[in-house]
Order: sequence, then structure tokens, then C-alpha cells
Amino acid sequence: MKIATWNVNSVRKRTGNLLAWLETARPDVVVLQEIKAQEAQFPRLEVEAAGYKVEIVGQKGFNGVALLSLHPVEITARALPDGGGDEQARYIEGRIATPKGPLTVGGIYLPNGNPIHTDKFAYKIAWMDRLLQRARQLLAREEMFVLGGDYNVCPTDRDVYDPKGFANDALCQPQSRAALRMLLNLGLTDAVRAWYPDTPCYTFWDYQAGAWAKDWGLRIDHLLLSPQAADRLAGVTIDKPERGRPDPSDHVPVWCELDFQSS
Repeated sequence: MKIATWNVNSVRKRTGNLLAWLETARPDVVVLQEIKAQEAQFPRLEVEAAGYKVEIVGQKGFNGVALLSLHPVEITARALPDGGGDEQARYIEGRIATPKGPLTVGGIYLPNGNPIHTDKFAYKIAWMDRLLQRARQLLAREEMFVLGGDYNVCPTDRDVYDPKGFANDALCQPQSRAALRMLLNLGLTDAVRAWYPDTPCYTFWDYQAGAWAKDWGLRIDHLLLSPQAADRLAGVTIDKPERGRPDPSDHVPVWCELDFQSS
């Protein structure tokens, strides 16, 4: 089973890219971020025609997440708990049956947090704490889960092309990295690093300054696996060619494959 994440950076603008990728990659489940659309604006008919069930948490013009699945899915959350009235559309979660028991997939669009000396960074860290609490709740079930999405955190300096240049960016702040490590220290597995422990694995290239051509990238899109899911990890792919398509997103899809054939 393929579980994918992709920040599409406006689903209405990238509908053609999304449909072409769904046809070729054929993920079983994909979580999308930054759809920048309300539910009525999402290209539901086109995506459903491709065989996918569609669940959306939208927001006018900003943010927004979606979960697409080839399989029946029970939506278990449309926001993180303890939001205190937070209206930003940044989380969706669904449960899918597999031959080896239920699999929960969470879709995350973590706040960017820049500039760091503003309330935006405080919101980012508080949001990460809420995600940590949700991960603890999911771990208590002792079931498979994948938390995929745009985390807006470069875990280490090797995940950013210019560590010195990004030293004051919210994506590389010690607090951001520490909050991500807290998630991993619960016992979660970073799928990309489990599969590619030493290779530069960028998932984002800015539109500015020729970043794509120069391979000035960042690794900010992650798939974090529970121990039960990590035990079944059978492959990881970063679909880098998508960044070279006409009118691309500045992110590329990342997916992992879970093996349900073995015992």
C-alpha cells in the first residue's frame, strides 16, 4: 500500500498536475496540503473520476488539507485537539482497513512560523505541541499510523542546502527541530531517513533565484511512521521529476510503501 503526501500549492492551479500524478503513481492514500480552496472549489468530480474518495478540510485562499483514498475511509479528525478556536485548516485524519488491521493516516500542514520574532513562530511551536499530544493518543492504540505532510521543519543541517543562510529561518530554529525530535523520540520513524540514511533528499525548491536548476532545496515534507507501520516499510520515493513539470508546485510528492503480504 502506497501512502503519499504532497503540498500542491493550490489544487485549482495544479489540477492537471495532480490528476496526471495520480494516474501514474497510483497511491492508495494521499494527503494534500496547501490546497488553498474551500470544499466547493476542490476539483472533486475530476479526482473521484480517477477512482479516489475525497475528504477535505478547506479554507478560503489559504492553507487547506485533503485526504484522497482508493479505499473506504473513516474520517477520525478534521483538526488537532485543544485548538482553542483555531480556524486554520491544517489537519485531517482518516482510518483505513488493511489485511493487517486498521491504518490511520494523518495529513499535516504545519505552520511556517516566519518571522521568528512574531506570534507566527509561537503559533508554530504551540501547534507542534498539539501534534505531539495527538501522536501520543495514536500510539496508545498500538496500531499502524502514518503522519504525513508539510512539516515546515528541516530536521538537520543536511536537510537544507545552505544551513548558514537559513540560520534565522523558522524552518531551522532549534525550537522547531527540538519539537520534531520530540515526535520522533516517541518511537516514530522518519521514513525517508530510514530508507536513505545519508543521501540529500530535498522535497522543496523555491520558485525564486533559480533554486530548482541549482538544486537549492530543503527537506520539509515528511512521513512519520508508528512502530507497527515502520515494521512494514518496504520502500520510499521522492517524486523529484514533478518539480520539473510545467507550472509545478514548489514541493514534490513523497510516498512510502507498506508491505501487508508478510506476516
